[in-house]
Amino acid sequence: MKNMHRYMVAGLAAVVMTAGQAWAEQQKKPLKVFILVGQSNMEGHAKVSTFDYIGDDPATAPMLKEMLGPDGKPKVCDNVWISYLTGDAFGNKPNGEGVGKLTAGYGARSNPIEPGSEIGPEFTFGIYMGKAVQEPILLIKAAWGGKDLNTDFRPHSAGPYELNAHDLLRKANFEKAGTPEAQVEWEKKKLEHTGKYYHYMVDHVNHVLKDIKRVYPDYDPKQGYEVAGFVWFQGFNDLVSGSVYTQPGAKAPDYVKYGEWLADLICDVRKDINAPKMPVVIGVMGIEGNHPSDGMKAFRAAMAAPASLPEFKGNVVAVQTAPFWDDTLDAIQTKMGKVRANKQSLNKQVKDGKLTKEEAEAQTKKLETELISPAEAALWKRGASNAGYHYLGSAKTFAQIGKAFAEALVELKPSDAAGTR
Repeated sequence: MKNMHRYMVAGLAAVVMTAGQAWAEQQKKPLKVFILVGQSNMEGHAKVSTFDYIGDDPATAPMLKEMLGPDGKPKVCDNVWISYLTGDAFGNKPNGEGVGKLTAGYGARSNPIEPGSEIGPEFTFGIYMGKAVQEPILLIKAAWGGKDLNTDFRPHSAGPYELNAHDLLRKANFEKAGTPEAQVEWEKKKLEHTGKYYHYMVDHVNHVLKDIKRVYPDYDPKQGYEVAGFVWFQGFNDLVSGSVYTQPGAKAPDYVKYGEWLADLICDVRKDINAPKMPVVIGVMGIEGNHPSDGMKAFRAAMAAPASLPEFKGNVVAVQTAPFWDDTLDAIQTKMGKVRANKQSLNKQVKDGKLTKEEAEAQTKKLETELISPAEAALWKRGASNAGYHYLGSAKTFAQIGKAFAEALVELKPSDAAGTR
């Protein structure tokens, strides 16, 4: 019995030593750093109030369990920290930084430094990346609404902004009107904005990496860090900037330049943050879902194009987000759009004296009742919280997108010294 006791003690000691060694080895591994950049959909406009809708679908219900803590509230990730730089979409207020353990509320914010009530891709990205790597993680997020690649995020390798056919026509009209100073002022402001948000992003990343303990208190400088991935999720403002991408005489925009500038951005970011082999995920715009217009098809192709370049083989991937578009909510939104359009028409008739306000309201209510059932109205309230260009503000959609981004980075070819320091 004494021998057996001795063996049990020795075995237990070995287990403790092995666990201790494993913990020590984990502490020696570089901290994994992931950078998330883009415009309003990277900010994220899905309200926490739409979380429960995720559980309605058996395919996504398991995600909801991952997103909630034991108390039924949004999970707080003890091993994932985030620094989030954002600001007023119009640039009228200074940028601000939100810092803390990852949880819900790091989506779009009215005050950059205060928790909000919305999520973007970052929430489930951090959750699922944490499950995959089983190590501490730092997310650096930089996103602003209404920003384009052709100007705001324009990388230096893309060169200065060049006047397009639309710009030149406006210039000629100003000169014809005898007000050339208006064009001079416009070009001055364009120059000031060109690359402005690219530099905000790069400066912030380097600022965080210079003093990681400020954001992640448990960081050990001896441990070092690895810039293990970059996610780009942007595009709407370029999609609707048709004049920038339309050649003289062309009937439709040609978005090829977007892909070229995005490739420039990837190269420039890698240089500017000293991460030459940093893996990159391009989140391809999924608005309009699986039934895109011709313009959307062309834009999606341009967004995905850099992933096919030989120099990016194995460490840049394009992730389509169209599969996560919610057709059910979109159908309800279409009906709501018809109601709004009819209401505007009726309001005009009221203004012209053809209808009373009460008659217009009654007709609007009648059409709304005919088009949208009580069940659909309830479903919209549970699942959507914003417009179509923000993926309907559906947490179900943003949760799937964030998870897909994380899974794509995990699958990319291992990056030798992607950005280890």
